[in-house]
Amino acid sequence: MSEVIIKVDDLYKKYRQGGNDLQILKGISFEVKPAERIAIVGLSGSGKSTLLHLLAGLDKPDAGTVTIQGENIQQLVEKELCRLRNQSLGFIYQFHHLLAEFSALENTAMPLLIGGMKKSTAMTEASELLEKVGLGGRLKHRPGQMSGGERQRVAIARALVAKPACVLADEPTGNLDEETAAQVDELMLDLSRQLQTSFIVVTHNLKLAARMDKVFELHNGRLERRPLVASHSDDADAAEMMVRLDSDSAIGATKPSGKGLFNQ
Repeated sequence: MSEVIIKVDDLYKKYRQGGNDLQILKGISFEVKPAERIAIVGLSGSGKSTLLHLLAGLDKPDAGTVTIQGENIQQLVEKELCRLRNQSLGFIYQFHHLLAEFSALENTAMPLLIGGMKKSTAMTEASELLEKVGLGGRLKHRPGQMSGGERQRVAIARALVAKPACVLADEPTGNLDEETAAQVDELMLDLSRQLQTSFIVVTHNLKLAARMDKVFELHNGRLERRPLVASHSDDADAAEMMVRLDSDSAIGATKPSGKGLFNQ
């Protein structure tokens, strides 16, 4: 396995708005190692989802490179990009995006079937993963027959079923109530540990972010590292984590002026 799953080098992205160029990303650089869990936080509109789209090859940067398991995705044609997404990446969105006419089992198996796996094998592997997420008794249920938390569990299983090197998650529990979100977050983190899958999670949930291995804040187009400080507790799983500003932690740039999410 490569020592680096994803390498982002000096990434820039701008959009044209009202006759002006709006610079969204300004020289973003970072790496994701095997089994590493990274949170990206920031204000709405700061470019977090844009960054995920670039990592997935769903959009093209104006400058810079994204390398996934040694492959520069800017140099891949669409067919090769589709192959890389299917084999190396998993996706979890704020909305589950399950196909309404298919069962939980069929939705989960979809990446394997698209990748060419024999149907019986795909269904067996999907069934085993749905058991892991607590939905062994809901295999034949369609999305409309499941709760919001159950649908998101299926989405997590679908993202992990092909054993990707990294999962890209955009507000994965943003549509759930607090209690259900906490349960799904715990499940996601547990599966990450079990399967040794890297995660990049875009979130406004600082409690979830603080449980990751690293936290970055996207602010004024720059990505800055936010060190974690753990409080002491007899229950390590319940220990509160806080994100602390560090003026020396800017990644790939000097510290921008103005207020960000953590110093408002």
